[in-house]
Amino acid sequence: MNTPRTLGSDPASPITIAILAMGGQGGGVLVDWIVDLATHNGYLAQATSVAGVAQRTGATIYYIELYAQVHIASSGKSPVLAQMPVPGEVDIVIASELMEAGRAMQRGLVTADRTTLITSSHRDYATLEKVNPGNGIADANAVLTAGVTHAKRFLYEDMQAIAIEQRSVLSAALFGALAGAVELPFEDAAYEDTIRRAGIGVEASLRCFRAGLQATRQPVKHETVPDTMATAARPLPARAASAWVEPLRARIEKEFPVSCHAMLGEGLQRVMEFQDIAYGNEYLNRMDGLHRHSVKHGGEQHAHLATLEAARWVAVAMAYDDVIRVADLKTRVQRTQRLRDEVGATANDVVGSVEFFHPRIEEVYGLMPASWSRWIEGLPLLKKCLLALIGDGKRLRSHTVFGHCVLHMLAGMRRFRRYSQRHAVETAHINQWLDTVHTLMVQDYLLAVEVIRCRRLIKGYSDTHARGSSKFDRLMQAAPGLLGQEHAAAALVRLRQTIEAQAAVAKVP
Repeated sequence: MNTPRTLGSDPASPITIAILAMGGQGGGVLVDWIVDLATHNGYLAQATSVAGVAQRTGATIYYIELYAQVHIASSGKSPVLAQMPVPGEVDIVIASELMEAGRAMQRGLVTADRTTLITSSHRDYATLEKVNPGNGIADANAVLTAGVTHAKRFLYEDMQAIAIEQRSVLSAALFGALAGAVELPFEDAAYEDTIRRAGIGVEASLRCFRAGLQATRQPVKHETVPDTMATAARPLPARAASAWVEPLRARIEKEFPVSCHAMLGEGLQRVMEFQDIAYGNEYLNRMDGLHRHSVKHGGEQHAHLATLEAARWVAVAMAYDDVIRVADLKTRVQRTQRLRDEVGATANDVVGSVEFFHPRIEEVYGLMPASWSRWIEGLPLLKKCLLALIGDGKRLRSHTVFGHCVLHMLAGMRRFRRYSQRHAVETAHINQWLDTVHTLMVQDYLLAVEVIRCRRLIKGYSDTHARGSSKFDRLMQAAPGLLGQEHAAAALVRLRQTIEAQAAVAKVP
């Protein structure tokens, strides 16, 4: 027998359950299972839902009320059940993702005297988190702290990881977590019977259900969630995997301080993967010039901070996102396998994907030599035809022969990238940025470091890249004016944070 349940002891009171889930996470399936579970075990069940909006700015809220049939029979009266959750009147809240648990608490659905809060601790980042020019990821640990404070019981585990491990779906893991919480007046076998009655993916769902159940019945954890945006650089290997790369690896070891080796190794790998070994040599040449200049102006006293930061951001700048890069990433085997894993496809399943492209005319020009784009600009009819060809964007089915060939052809243009207008523009922009760093470092080392860090504002491609570049350029214009001021570096940090905050607010729907 399971431990005593806290719900269902008073048959005159309904059991109330709220579920917050995003599209595609199986919230509707979870609701159907709970309703089926209740109706087959002596309860009247009513389920309603309020749909959220797309693009991860909200979730669908499902609401279930369970009422004991035995009380209906004894009283002779049919109950009046609510159609939406009322703050302070919810017994169980199930969230499909950690920030949805936070939203449930914000809405008042979780109360310390009544509510058991069950959530998956994984993150699916919201739109506002992604569009922030800097690191806009919300603090997951704040939600964990709030859950311990505001819920009567707080149970959490990475249910998404469990579902992937069991090659099943998130809803099955959450159903297991509900059973593991032992709040409803039903035996574990009744939950399993419910899954069997559904008749779809039964074995995989049962495995995932049992894993979620066991994870929830373990002692409640009060640990922190690691920052998924903070990853440590891997140590520089003792020897490169390729004889062609070994001279570059040895150059890092010989010419740069040990504290910078790991980040330089990561940066070198990134730029070589973006282009080729010669491009990796260009990266080290840039870094060598900056490091030598840094040593002359206080680098050692500041633990070579400028070299360390530049190792990261120069690599990011050189490995910019363009159409060629995007096409390359979309045709990689690893991406195809990741998509198959996400949908739980077997070896015999056919998985298709549609790629959405919305390039501007600037992206088309960026693939060409500068002389070609100037020539097209002089021919209005040809430019009009190009704009019509782009239209409102293109959809390519990358799992088809035609779609894959188009993407593969675009990715193959990497060999011509150095001759493109986009590469010339990016190279000039990087050189101008590093020239500013060199100039400022002569008088204010820490201000120069913050100028290096400002590169974080530039990300993505197309309109996203253009917006980030405009913000970055504003900071580059402001930075020289801060020279000579007390705490100039801190002033630039505040200015950057202000620009990032303004960008995030501008995206609020």
